[in-house]
Formats: sequence, structure tokens, C-alpha cells
Amino acid sequence: MNSLIIEEPIEIRTADGAAEGFVFRPEGKSAPGVIHLTDVVGIRPSHKEMARRLAAEGYAVLMPNIFYRTSKVPVFDFTPNFSGDERTAKRFAELASPLTPEAMERDASKYVHFLTALEYVADCGIGVVGYCYAGAMALRTAAARPDKIAAAASFHGGRLFTDSPNSPHLALSRVGARLYFGHAVMDNSMPPEAIEKFNAALEKWGGSCESEVYEGALHGWTVPDSPAYHQPQAERAFARLTELFAATLR
Repeated sequence: MNSLIIEEPIEIRTADGAAEGFVFRPEGKSAPGVIHLTDVVGIRPSHKEMARRLAAEGYAVLMPNIFYRTSKVPVFDFTPNFSGDERTAKRFAELASPLTPEAMERDASKYVHFLTALEYVADCGIGVVGYCYAGAMALRTAAARPDKIAAAASFHGGRLFTDSPNSPHLALSRVGARLYFGHAVMDNSMPPEAIEKFNAALEKWGGSCESEVYEGALHGWTVPDSPAYHQPQAERAFARLTELFAATLR
């Protein structure tokens, strides 16, 4: 693939403010569009490198600051510790609380509209991938824009199935995309019983999908700066992601 990747800062206007972010794209050619939704720590070098690597596979990758209602990038001004640290938990709540299911879907439509309007984005279905907290947002993006989203993936996505009337799995009925879910082991945000119920919901939905657990991979295993980073399983996850997009975004 093209080794020269262009990185461009962007800004997306919404009814609730302006989401800054980046587009990564191969130089000199039209490319299918992909939306990259970060984990709760937000846009930072590790996720930019992940998006740049995906762009090198031949995609125009949009990475918005999904927490723009609360903060510009960086969204943490300290090193977060998700192992019971009160300060981290408080910041997580500040970032996540404005992102209701309705807000996620409004944002999703804006991101899709922005990406598909770029002159170098190919006129075909687009993809979306979400990590951790944003796994549910990737699913909601597919539900919000079934006319445009051809493939959606989630890696170590949390709370995909809950007892809430707003549980992400309830959006499946509006999804027309091919779906992929890669789950962590021993994940408090998506324990085995939740994965089992989610898989049952996927089967009931009946669309094209795959859901699997990555053995030995803890929550956050795909992200290079995560304490849980597991390189062999991260490489496998990237391979599954690129296989999904190669099969659908054309």
C-alpha cells in the first residue's frame, strides 16, 4: 500500500459545538472512508498511529474528538488510572455523561456527512471502528446511518448488552452493516454473561456478524500505550479489521 500518509487537522461543526480531529489518508488517490472512534482517553499518539496504519492500507480515516462537548484534546491532563482511582473515575464521568445514545447518533450522522463530503473519499460504503467505550458508539453509528455504514467493528467494547432500555444491542434492528466484535477476557465492562446475551441478540438480529473472545487479551489489548497491550493479539485484531473492510468497503 501507499506508504506516504497525509495527516490533516479538521473541525466538524455540530449543534452542540465543534469536534476537532484529524483525517489520515494515502496521498494522491481516492480511498474508502473509515471513522476511527477512540477509547475514553481520547486522541493521542497511540490512536493516531493506529489510524495512520489503517490509512496505509488504503483508507481515508477520520478520527474525531468524540468528547468535544467536555474538552478539547487532550481530554486528560493527567495519566489516568482505571484501577479504582477516584480522580480518573470522576473525569471519565465528565467525559461520558453528555454522550447520551441520542447524542452519539447525532454525532455519528455529522461524522458520516463530513467524511463522505471529502473530495478524496470514494463513493462507496464506509466503515467505523470503536475501541473500549466507543465500541457501543460504533454500533450506534451503524444504526444511525444504515444508508452509508457498510461495516462496523468493536474491540474490547464495554456495556454492549445491559438491562437498560437504552442498551446498545437494542439498536441492532436498524443496522444493515456487516459487524465484528472482538471481546477481552475478564472484562468487567463486558463479562462472559453479557457476551453470551449479546451473542444471542446478534443471532436474533440475523445479520452478517462475528463475535469472538481474544484469549489472554485483557481490556485495552489493542492500544499500544495501554497497560494491557498484547502485541500478538493486537496484530490479529488489526488483521481481522482490515479483512472486514477489504470485504465490504468497495
